[in-house]
Amino acid sequence: MNRLTRSEAAAKVMVALDKPDAEEALRLAGRLEGTGCWAKVGMELYYAAGPSVVRELKARGFKVFLDVKMHDIPNTVRGGARSIARLGVDMFNVHAAGGAAMMSAAVQGVRDAIEAGDAAGEKPLVIGVTQLTSTNQATLNDEIGIAGTVEEAVVRYSRLAKQAGLDGVVASPLEVAAIKAACGAAFLTVTPGIRPRGADAGDQSRITTPLDAVRGGTDFLVIGRPITGAPDPAEALHTIFEEMSS
Repeated sequence: MNRLTRSEAAAKVMVALDKPDAEEALRLAGRLEGTGCWAKVGMELYYAAGPSVVRELKARGFKVFLDVKMHDIPNTVRGGARSIARLGVDMFNVHAAGGAAMMSAAVQGVRDAIEAGDAAGEKPLVIGVTQLTSTNQATLNDEIGIAGTVEEAVVRYSRLAKQAGLDGVVASPLEVAAIKAACGAAFLTVTPGIRPRGADAGDQSRITTPLDAVRGGTDFLVIGRPITGAPDPAEALHTIFEEMSS
């Protein structure tokens, strides 16, 4: 693996702005402006602040990953995806567990917005959630009711997502190599469960460091609390950039 430049490292990092309101999220974003990282807007922030916080982040120059994990009947997901494309995000996700028809409907919803001339900006990337990084073997088998290993379940969902026309998947960094082997190097992987050296694992079960995630071939690293909970978020982010390019 060639050593990453700082700008290449920055373009891979998605900072999870998991804050309870727009004011706090935008204050944090203000400390990260100009770094080149993405902003991830998840359920807590989007449900509290709505589309306006996405528009403000875009106006400040951030690429935005809208992480709302759509999971519904195909027609509803198609309409939701059409609305998201009109909002102008750069990436959003759906649950791969919803099946191929539902995932294809999300792709069609984006296409609807583009064909109608309603899409804001470029076509957003659509990715599928495989298994949450909080899911361990016992949870998968005994609670969710899926047999086999976590990696097997993740690869199965990844193949289904590619078949449905998605651009990639969300998965643990531990499964990236298996996903790339099954779906090709161009199939994107977005990996939460990233913890810098010495950071607490929190509620994550399948984790790795930023450097190991990059070495493993992932395309995007989602990092929240190690940055957003740091006394100086910008300094914490720059330390991660340095680790990734070491």
